Amino acid sequence: MKAVSALDRTGTGLEYLQKIVSGEYGNVPIGDHVGFRMVEVSKGRIVFSGDPGENVLNLIGTVHGGYAATILDSALALSVLSSLDADSNFTTLEIKVNYVRPITPGMAVRAEGNVVHAGRRVATSEARLTDSEGRLLAHGTTTCLILPRKQ
Repeated sequence: MKAVSALDRTGTGLEYLQKIVSGEYGNVPIGDHVGFRMVEVSKGRIVFSGDPGENVLNLIGTVHGGYAATILDSALALSVLSSLDADSNFTTLEIKVNYVRPITPGMAVRAEGNVVHAGRRVATSEARLTDSEGRLLAHGTTTCLILPRKQ
């Protein structure tokens, strides 16, 4: 199934993301590429599950930090999108990721993003990446600029 760009969406950010979770729209393209998918969404909150494979290993045999940064970036940004009305869009101004534990190939991971603040022009969110036992692997924050949506 083909992904539908958020730029081409109809309705609110939440309505668009609910269509991805339900399977009406395809997965987030980067998720298909590196091994994660959106599994839950509500206003201001989003959850991804992942299973990083050998295609995302670094030279020391653990999952590359870019995998954690990518799944966290998706959780951070799309939690913001889930809070936007139909007339708004956003762009990331800043992202910060802290790595806590190594991720190994095949380790089931979960990224949960939550909006901390959603104003008229700026939104912030935070996300946590955990393993199947709930142990923290990495966490991050973002600041996004809220923009009027081009029709």
